[in-house]
This record gives sequence, C-alpha cells and structure tokens, in this order.
Amino acid sequence: MSTTVGRRYIGSCHCGAIGFTYRTDRDPSAWTVRACQCRFCRAHQVRTTSDPQGRIELAIKDGGSLNKYRFGERTADFLVCGKCGVYIGAMIETASGRYGIVNLNALQPIPPGLPEPLAMEYGAESKGERIARREAVWTPVVI
Repeated sequence: MSTTVGRRYIGSCHCGAIGFTYRTDRDPSAWTVRACQCRFCRAHQVRTTSDPQGRIELAIKDGGSLNKYRFGERTADFLVCGKCGVYIGAMIETASGRYGIVNLNALQPIPPGLPEPLAMEYGAESKGERIARREAVWTPVVI
C-alpha cells in the first residue's frame, strides 16, 4: 500500500453518517469503472472503482447508522447507511488485510471524464476465486 497517494476524493451517504476518502494517483479518466450485474447493484445503479495501489479511509460518524449487508457467497460487507439508505461501497477482510471498492455515485463531486462502466458478472466465480480477485484488484481499507 502506498503511503504517498496524491489525489483525494471524498464520498458519503446522503445524510453524512458514513463516508470515505478514496486516495489514488490514477486520473479519473483512467479508473476502471465497473457495473456489477447482480440484483443488488442493479437496484442501486452502482458504479464502482478500486485501485490496489490506493487507499480507502472509512469515516463513520454514527456507528449505529452503518449497516453491513451480506448476500451470495457472504464474503463481503456491502456498506449501507441505515438512516438514508445510500450504498457507499463494499469491504472484505481476509488474512491479507482489508480491501474495498467505492460507489462512484457517492462521491462529492463525481469527477468528470469517468469512463463508461464495464458490465461485470461474477456469478460463475467460486468463493475462493472471488476472494482472490478482490485481494488483487480492490483497494486497501483503513478504518
């Protein structure tokens, strides 16, 4: 994990109870933007990104508002505000550390010039493959 990540992007739920700082040296035009095709992500019209060389810093102002929702293989916590209902991202904790993705729709402001999202389907992955992919491409998380 880089400790000198230069660019900082702030995001939060609508009411501000839970938020994050996404740090990356990548220009937004070079971000990998994904649109998972699972029912949860389609219902939230989610666009996510991550940078294995970056960092996500979670900011939880009201711990009682943080809902961690798990579904499917139950390998990741999908972080949803219990007050306003906004999904801000997901996080997985493994023996190698904590990794996450951010929901671009929660950024304030959303950077201009983002690539179109790639439609992603992860249903064929085994639990082990899913965890390994997330460790490789998701962003290290600091709470």
